[in-house]
Amino acid sequence: MRVAIGSDHAGFELKGLLCTLLDELRVEYRDFGTYAPDPVDYPDFIAPVARAVARGDYDFGIVLGGSGTGEAIVANKVRGIRCVEAADPVVARLGREHNDANVLAMGARISGVEVARACVREFLSAEFQDGRHVQRIEKIARIEAEEARA
Repeated sequence: MRVAIGSDHAGFELKGLLCTLLDELRVEYRDFGTYAPDPVDYPDFIAPVARAVARGDYDFGIVLGGSGTGEAIVANKVRGIRCVEAADPVVARLGREHNDANVLAMGARISGVEVARACVREFLSAEFQDGRHVQRIEKIARIEAEEARA
């Protein structure tokens, strides 16, 4: 499993802690930045993570900011990305199981470190459940294709 991870300045510290978790889990990852706690514009760091996942260079992405909301919005602008914003491990797991989410967004100002670690564990260990969910993912892909042509 390969994971792309990125953050803005608000998610910088949490990103470091989650990189430690990825090391503990023996998950290969690439840190797309930011590399300092100085204020930055989150799209500059989140879009490259999402693009790398969409290209297939990485299996999953993790994007972090203050709330996680802007990060989820940016990631979901990239064709082929299904980003779930989670402040709870159950939501992170269901995002994978029901929506085949390939990017997890979290807010460092919203979730504590242990909750964030639990979200990552659940997200990375969950599997898409197929079945009735497949037609929904296919509908999302059709909407995405229609919007790309518009």
